[in-house]
Amino acid sequence: MTSQVDVTTLAHVLRRAAQMEILPRFRRLGSDDVRAKSEATDLVTEADERAERMVKAEVSRLWPEALFIGEESVAADPALLEKLADADLAIVVDPVDGTFNFASGIPAFGVMASVIAKGETVAGIIFDPMGDDWVLAERGSGAWLRRPDGEMLRLNVTRPAALEDMVGMASTSFLPKEKRAEIMGNLAKVRYSTNYRCAAHEYRTLASGHVHYLMYNKLMPWDHLAGSLIAQEAGAYARRFDGSPYLPRHIDGGLLVAVDEGSWELLRREVFTM
Repeated sequence: MTSQVDVTTLAHVLRRAAQMEILPRFRRLGSDDVRAKSEATDLVTEADERAERMVKAEVSRLWPEALFIGEESVAADPALLEKLADADLAIVVDPVDGTFNFASGIPAFGVMASVIAKGETVAGIIFDPMGDDWVLAERGSGAWLRRPDGEMLRLNVTRPAALEDMVGMASTSFLPKEKRAEIMGNLAKVRYSTNYRCAAHEYRTLASGHVHYLMYNKLMPWDHLAGSLIAQEAGAYARRFDGSPYLPRHIDGGLLVAVDEGSWELLRREVFTM
């Protein structure tokens, strides 16, 4: 399923925003350029805000009929998020995913966008400013690594593995304290588990065939719509903890992504016992 949004054009919008507003500020942020939002590790920088403004202006010019949902726009107007479920067409953007890394000088951050048509995610893009390439997908067309020179490589998840051989990423920080301790104990059953503090790179890693699972508890559309579609187009199985599909309107219920349904069921039963 596709939409009237040209994914290649949108991908280049993200790249230009990164080149003009994000990369020039990497490791050059002043003390007044970084602010905490909900907590000390929930940050926004001048790069986030300027990049989002640039992308929003381009989206409004190219696709004026689209509802624009940006992380920083919703921070300023939370009611904006409620419009997503009923929009005929929406473009959801995370201008800097991994802001904590970006502000800390760690080169693991990305720019993400998804296209939503009548309540369904139909396209997803993750741009890596440091590597200058995208992973992207349109529903039903597979997941791809694309470089600016036009080179493209089809992406596929890795083969399933025994539980004790699985490697992956789990974001446990938003779990309730008691449940977090239980899940972290259960993670001793897998080979290893880590967390990049950047969903953009975690989804890229899974879709490229390097890990077996991802787990998130907090769901915001700019963090997961693009990546979950890309992962599924690369062959992954993605569901909320109760087994239901993850949709653009969902902001809770957790998300577990695994290389196939059997791996998902095994991880859900043995590790992520919500």
